Amino acid sequence: MQRPSSANRLRFQVAGALSCALLPYVARPWLPFLDPSPTILLISLVGGIVASLLGMLFTRSIGGYPGVEGSAYIFPSFCISFGIILTIFFFFRIDYSRSLFLICFCLNIILFYIIYFFTQRSSQLSVGVVPGGDTSRLLSIEHVRWIPLETADANVNGLSAIAVDLRTDLPDIWDLRLADFALAGLPVYHSKHLQESLTGRVELEHLSENSFGTLSPVSAYMTFKHAVDWLAALLVAVLLMPLLLLISLFIMLDSRGSPIFRQRRIGYRGHPFVVWKFRTMSATDAAHSDADNARTAAMTSSNDMRITRIGRFLRKSRLDELPQIVNILKREMSWIGPRPEAEVLSQWYEAEIPFYRYRHIVRPGISGWAQVNQGHVAEVDAVRDKLYYDFYYIKHFSPWIDILIVARTIRTMLTGFGAR
Repeated sequence: MQRPSSANRLRFQVAGALSCALLPYVARPWLPFLDPSPTILLISLVGGIVASLLGMLFTRSIGGYPGVEGSAYIFPSFCISFGIILTIFFFFRIDYSRSLFLICFCLNIILFYIIYFFTQRSSQLSVGVVPGGDTSRLLSIEHVRWIPLETADANVNGLSAIAVDLRTDLPDIWDLRLADFALAGLPVYHSKHLQESLTGRVELEHLSENSFGTLSPVSAYMTFKHAVDWLAALLVAVLLMPLLLLISLFIMLDSRGSPIFRQRRIGYRGHPFVVWKFRTMSATDAAHSDADNARTAAMTSSNDMRITRIGRFLRKSRLDELPQIVNILKREMSWIGPRPEAEVLSQWYEAEIPFYRYRHIVRPGISGWAQVNQGHVAEVDAVRDKLYYDFYYIKHFSPWIDILIVARTIRTMLTGFGAR
């Protein structure tokens, strides 16, 4: 989407793409694993520059909805551009440095997500709204300047896009006008999809919605993601074993009881499993509450008196979730996905909220789209809003949203957003 600062942003993106290719080349004396051949490194540099610039152009030209989906094209765009260069290298039997090429690719992904966070999301949109249909919900979305277009000949100068409910019957004059907007290069967005992109939520009305295409996520990516999850969990378990033991020691010194908390939760395809976490509450208080009321015991309120001193830090930093590495290794969970709810709470939500069970179509995760956008909630009304985030994740189940969640999870761990 073109903005008034598009030229400046283009120059910044070009400079960034070139830097991503040049940086590993310049740093080659400190990277002993790179191929020592000057010719191979130079060929890799040229290929990296071309791939970086192509990826930048693809990201800009393919376009996408503003808001959350503005970042949807970063990862696939650079996969395509670097794939093109790798294909050329392969067919023409050109030697290149795989390490330098991989570093260049990763730097581009990281840089362009950073650019997205600090430019795309911070700039205000000016969107013209065509009257009629279900467009009223758009007006409540903040950080967007909504301009109602009363007539088809209304002035659209300075607008970033046009929002219209394409499912309603519009007068012929508006159909012609919308075609003119598109021909003039002014994006025209369906109001429901625009709302989803700006809020990161999908509000389901019935499970047969065409926008999902299919009720099951892409199985190829699910299989790949599952394999990567397991390998990453194995590596992290080995690397973080000293930290896990140290946290366990602190928990036992802080309060009596096992450092590990186990709870029966609902997971993939609705099957129950036992989740592992570091214990953050007094074991005695938790047991007493559980005897009084299982549902209340499963819910955590703000400033919950059961939370221990070390537990409060673990919750805020999300380190209490680390033992769920065991659940990933047991193939019960993923790194990224909807958070699994306690069985007693899940049964309550299913009775109160339509389509709640649909969130179990993917493996639950240690972190998820709802967690980085909304944080911890327990009451039914708040859980319904949280469910809309889960539906958005399922609808857009892909590498780009997983990468976005990882970036936001790091921010969450640093700020403690949404912790209780």
